[in-house]
Amino acid sequence: MDGAKPITTPISTTSTLSKHLGKPLSNPTEYRSLVKALQYVTLTRPDISFAVNKVYQFMATPTDIHWSLVKRILRYLKGSLHYGLHLQQSPSQSLTAFSDVDWASCPDDKKSTSGYLIFLGPNLISWQSRKQQTAARSSTKSEYRALVLATSELTWLQSLLSELGVCLPHSPILWCDNIGATYLSVNPVFHARTKHIEIDFHFVRDKVAKRDLQVHFISTQDQIADILTKGLPSGQFSSLRSKLQLLPRPLSLWGDVRI
Repeated sequence: MDGAKPITTPISTTSTLSKHLGKPLSNPTEYRSLVKALQYVTLTRPDISFAVNKVYQFMATPTDIHWSLVKRILRYLKGSLHYGLHLQQSPSQSLTAFSDVDWASCPDDKKSTSGYLIFLGPNLISWQSRKQQTAARSSTKSEYRALVLATSELTWLQSLLSELGVCLPHSPILWCDNIGATYLSVNPVFHARTKHIEIDFHFVRDKVAKRDLQVHFISTQDQIADILTKGLPSGQFSSLRSKLQLLPRPLSLWGDVRI
């Protein structure tokens, strides 16, 4: 891919990938090897987490269409080799999380894609983009599942920071752009229309009741976690990428960087 033309986003807004699209690769070894390598890149590049999560779903029987998306990710990385997470000193030691979901986004099984971002002060310290394990019968249920994943990570991070002697000034704040899921986290009434939500998901509400967690509504336009759940236009993608503190670095700090 040395001579490939760089591109501004790792996945297009019109990509609707299915395991039934395209011609199966005669030798999928290279596909699998490259996707596994890209998983390591996501440890420092959250901007490609969604795209890598998508191509990983087709490891069993990849097709030429899936291979084209893998090459698109490489083209994006080629144009952004010198981007990296910017970590800075800050007096703020608060935990803030953003949780989002793209409901029933998989055309094969109608499962949703969820994602979360967690900041310690201004610094991004944890993120995830993943396909939910079961299909959700409503957008509220899928959003609530995403809240559960983010809350689990926040709980672990609180414990870790406590062991490191870091005292949080207040309980973590979790931002969600689904008003129904936000209400469920604080409303003790179990509405009839949400009876299909499993009981174990409601530990989020227990956290809120004990004031160990704050769940607030945020508009879709301000939802940073969008970058982990769907393909975005170039302008919006670049804007959200900068909000993750994923910024370009001077070449002198990186040396000879190659894919």
